[in-house]
Amino acid sequence: MANDIIVFNIREFFSDKEDKVLGEEALQRILSEFSCDKNPDVADFLKNKSIEFTRKNQSVTYLVFANDDAALLGYFTITIKPISVKADAFSKNMQRKLSRVSELDEESGVLTLPAYLIAQLGKNYANHVDQRITGDELLQAAIHTIQELQYMAGGMVMFLEADEREKLMAFYEEKNGFKRFAVRETSAEKVNPHTLVQLLKIIS
Repeated sequence: MANDIIVFNIREFFSDKEDKVLGEEALQRILSEFSCDKNPDVADFLKNKSIEFTRKNQSVTYLVFANDDAALLGYFTITIKPISVKADAFSKNMQRKLSRVSELDEESGVLTLPAYLIAQLGKNYANHVDQRITGDELLQAAIHTIQELQYMAGGMVMFLEADEREKLMAFYEEKNGFKRFAVRETSAEKVNPHTLVQLLKIIS
C-alpha cells in the first residue's frame, strides 16, 4: 500500500495563494471532502483547527491521498510535547540511550523527555474511501513521517493517546508495538470528559 499513497504536508498549500492547484482555498475544498461520523472530533479538528494550528506551529497536519486519483484517504497530525515516564519501564540499555535526551528525577525515578506526538489520526469515510486504506497503513504513514523527522532533528520516542477500548489497545499494543505508560483525564471543559491511555514507542 505504501506505493499507492502520497503524504502531503498542508504547509505546501500556503506557499502560493494565487495558485489554482495549491493555496488555502484549494485546501479548504479538500478538507470539506473529509467525513468521520465515528469520531466527530477528528473531523472537526481537520476542518476547523488544522490550518490555524499549523500556521501557529502548534502542530503540523499531513493529508494522505491515493496515488492514482488523489482521493483524500485520511490524515494525521504531529507535534512535539514533553512526556514523563518511569525509568523502570525501559531496559537498562534503553535508559542509557534515553539519558542523552531526557532528565531523570532520581528521587521519583521519572524521566522527562521530548517526544513526537501523533495528535490526530483519522480515515476519511466519505464515499467509502475508508475501504482503500487500513488503519495500520495510515498509522505506518504517520510513523514513517516521524522517522524522517528523527533523521533530520533527532529524538527517540513517539507517543499517542487513545480511548481504553479493547480493540484499540490490541491495535496499538499487540499489532504496532506501542506500550502504555500513563493515563490522562481530558479537559473538564469538554462535554464528556474521559480518560485517555497514553502509549509510547521507541523510534527505530
